[in-house]
Amino acid sequence: MREAVDDFADHLARVRNRSAHTVRAYVTDLVSLLDHAVRMGCADLSELDLTVLRSWLAKQRTMGAARTSLARRAAAARTFSAWAHRAGLLAADVAAPLASPKAHRELPTVLRADQAAALMAAPDRTDRDGHGTRRPSDDVAPADGRTVDTAGRGDAPATGGDDESEAVLLRDRLLLELLYATGVRISEACGLDVTDVDQARRVARVLGKGGRERAVPYGVPAQRALDAWLAHGRPALAARRSGGALLLGARGGRLNPTTARRIVAGYAEAAGLPRVTPHGLRHSAATHLLEGGADLRAVQELLGHSSLASTQIYTHVSVERLRAAYRQAHPRA
Repeated sequence: MREAVDDFADHLARVRNRSAHTVRAYVTDLVSLLDHAVRMGCADLSELDLTVLRSWLAKQRTMGAARTSLARRAAAARTFSAWAHRAGLLAADVAAPLASPKAHRELPTVLRADQAAALMAAPDRTDRDGHGTRRPSDDVAPADGRTVDTAGRGDAPATGGDDESEAVLLRDRLLLELLYATGVRISEACGLDVTDVDQARRVARVLGKGGRERAVPYGVPAQRALDAWLAHGRPALAARRSGGALLLGARGGRLNPTTARRIVAGYAEAAGLPRVTPHGLRHSAATHLLEGGADLRAVQELLGHSSLASTQIYTHVSVERLRAAYRQAHPRA
């Protein structure tokens, strides 16, 4: 069974071009499934059947797994079963009839346009009054491996404290502007190289899920933040390990997505806003585009969704806002 797990992981990574995160999640689910199968008396992979699969999901449910987690585990089981059948390890695709629990999909939390504007201005207020988010100094490169940076080691930027602080502020302004202007995922933003940005056309080339590449436009405020960062910020933080990374951490390596999340949350708190994540900014960008009259297909392409169904949730957000405004304002609501 161990060999089957390794071969399946290799299939996901090399043939299906799944991300390292997806491969890790599916392999973890598969190991759990096969362990459960052994406990039920399956001595060999060929003895795996639908009863074992349903028993495994039922056990996960009794242990408190969320419906979204159960849906993902069922998907992992179906993917493995189909692969094992094609590879001759299973006589039939035993998981094909396995149903997924329908996950309860909550509407994403989004900022109002004025709240988004306040968040974009938060680094400027920090620059003026000296207060704001606590800035992390130890950064590790994202899992894509495009630049390696080990926390606490390597070359520190050869600049004074004031220069470094100003550079970090410029970086933070660009991070916030890019996330809201483009709606990219935090991993996509941190994975950008300087050469991925076409400043003449104000378009960024983004590498998304499944290795799919897309072009994402951005506006004038983001371009101004980019100009300031490239002219005065990035040179102050750049080190040998920086490579071509666009966004750098305080130690000169590629900005880590975890650090970026803390930066966004810190500025939201400093601006007196509700808890904000980079994905919340992605939701906000999509919702504001639709409310401004953008075509749903255009928003789908901008966000890099493979299915229009993933984008349609933002139409629900806009409708809910309309209903809330109606209930608040109309005398016969």
